Amino acid sequence: MSSRRQMLDRIRRALDGGAGSGDVSVEAAVSRAYAHEHGDRTPAETTDLLVETLEQYKAAVHRAAPGKVPHVVARLVAEAGSGRVVVPTGLPEHVLGLVGCEVEHERPGLTAGDLDACGSVITSCALAIAETGTIVLNAGPGQGSRKLTLVPDHHVCIVRAEQIVGSVPQALVRLSPTRPLTWISGPSASSDIELNRVEGVHGPRRLDVVVVDRS
Repeated sequence: MSSRRQMLDRIRRALDGGAGSGDVSVEAAVSRAYAHEHGDRTPAETTDLLVETLEQYKAAVHRAAPGKVPHVVARLVAEAGSGRVVVPTGLPEHVLGLVGCEVEHERPGLTAGDLDACGSVITSCALAIAETGTIVLNAGPGQGSRKLTLVPDHHVCIVRAEQIVGSVPQALVRLSPTRPLTWISGPSASSDIELNRVEGVHGPRRLDVVVVDRS
């Protein structure tokens, strides 16, 4: 069977729920015997790898014990010089207890202009991937809508140790494809043809990740 015929057959199978003219099913043709993680790491080593890869992407990483998270968040907001922060519904209130500026909660009708007037956004996440230094948000509690984390110039993201997985395949089995997924690997950046790096093009210019160690 030609490669063209195989491709068209797989499209037919996907469209009609499995029927097709080929002799080999899609399930049999596609091998799933790939590694789900590179290496054998302990949870602590996986967390250390996440920190390393995030820093390679120029994100600032801050390790904190559970009780110290509000102190770290308040310090990061102050260092950014934010007079106003925006937070999603579902973010634990104790996280904001020491933030010394105006706090606005996400609400219907919040415009890009409103968000642009906020210096920082503080969120949690769905999970984080150590091997790629990627944080994934799925608009769940404490994460908010996609625009919430794309418009403000400064994003503080809180990652609990139990949310860290080693690899992308491990992440995919924990994520629902029906959710609006945002994958973040470092602060927003782009380069022109001369490789001049420009930050803050299509997202936050500064990304602070607070990794909450296991208690």
